[in-house]
Amino acid sequence: MRGGERVLERLLRLYPDADLFTHVYDPSKMSADIRNARVTTSFIDRLPMSRRFYQYYLPLMPMALEGLDLRGYDLVISSEAGPAKGVITDPSSLHVCYCHSPMRYLWDQYHTYREHAGMLNRLAMPWLCHRLRQWDIGSSARVDRFAANSTFVHDRIRKVWRREAEVIHPPVETSLFTPSVEIDDYYLWVGQLVPYKRPDLAVEAFSKAGLPLLMVGDGPMAKRLRASAGPNVRFIDRMDFAALRRAYARARALVFTAEEDFGIVPVEAMASGRPVLAFGRGGVLDSIVPDQTGILFDQQDTPSLLDGIARLEAWLPDFDPRRAIARASLFAPEHFDAKILALTGE
Repeated sequence: MRGGERVLERLLRLYPDADLFTHVYDPSKMSADIRNARVTTSFIDRLPMSRRFYQYYLPLMPMALEGLDLRGYDLVISSEAGPAKGVITDPSSLHVCYCHSPMRYLWDQYHTYREHAGMLNRLAMPWLCHRLRQWDIGSSARVDRFAANSTFVHDRIRKVWRREAEVIHPPVETSLFTPSVEIDDYYLWVGQLVPYKRPDLAVEAFSKAGLPLLMVGDGPMAKRLRASAGPNVRFIDRMDFAALRRAYARARALVFTAEEDFGIVPVEAMASGRPVLAFGRGGVLDSIVPDQTGILFDQQDTPSLLDGIARLEAWLPDFDPRRAIARASLFAPEHFDAKILALTGE
């Protein structure tokens, strides 16, 4: 239940009688809203270990998508962060693609993914990704209307597929977050401990600065990060939602080191009345107002982040939590609902 699934939940509330088609489905991992839908899976769901290692079946996904029978539907909405837009629809149906991102591992993040892949994947990627890029560009013509979850993704859609898209930010349940009258001295980092999110940058910078940092998340980089961190850096693998709400609301500031397509975590922090210190590229340019709801640093390196920390510390006495909360409210679910309904002609 991550960002893409939260978007799916909202779509199912807008279209409660919709059928759901997916490659792999594990009901035990899904919310009640998704479990209540009529779900059809592709043949990949029946392949060995597909629920755990579905990524390895990427070469089969275009064929599997094209095998889904979507005859008779007036409206098809594909939620795309992989090849989902490649389904075949009736000539009379409207196909709207809500794009979280063109496939990063094929396009702008290809060399980063390959650099961190295992030996066999590094050898296979040039051959596999070359063919997938051709299919990805061709299948973009099957979509009638695109929506992008940020201006950053809008620009990538234009670059890769030569298509225009309407920016519709993902729904964030901002009403679930509230400010705290008590603020602690720690900075907060939240996310998976994976290379593209750059948790190493936060750990290195705060270990040098000596300021308290709470790292919330788990992933393949966890062991290495714990070994390299200073005593001022604390790690928690997981928090339940109530604990995470408290952590947001009482943090000195949120630290966001990734170049994300949108980035829900900064909006949740602002909804909690706290500022954000973020790398100034990607989706955060849509959400953070510099010197009002947060501070942006220019480069994904330690000196730039350390400079950002110093600028945030100097600016923090002028920070007004009300501005952050008001900014976060612009990403509440009702704004997503209205724009999706307008795009689909409802």
